Amino acid sequence: MKKNFVLSHPKKPYQRLIEEAKNEVKQYIKAERNKALPEGADFWGFNCKFGQTADKARAIHEGDINTNISSAQSQHWKTFYVEVVAIPKTRAKRSEED
Repeated sequence: MKKNFVLSHPKKPYQRLIEEAKNEVKQYIKAERNKALPEGADFWGFNCKFGQTADKARAIHEGDINTNISSAQSQHWKTFYVEVVAIPKTRAKRSEED
C-alpha cells in the first residue's frame, strides 16, 4: 500500500477522516498477514514509511503508524503519505549459550 491520505472533505469532519485512515491501514495489514507465506518464510514483516509527502517520508516501525497519524492530526496536516510493504521473513535462530 502506497497511499496519500487527504484530510479534507466537504461533509466529513477531520476526526472521522483520521479514523478512516487508521482503519484502512489496519485492515490492509490484517489482509496481508492472512495471505499464504512463500516457501521458507516464517512470518510477514512490513517495511513502513510515513510523512507529509512521498519525498519526505521516513522509515518507521509498523507499530508506530497510528502514533504518527495522531501526530499528523495534532499538527493539523492537510495530507499525509503512508507506505506499507509486506516482506516475507524468517525468524533468526537463537544461539544455545546456556
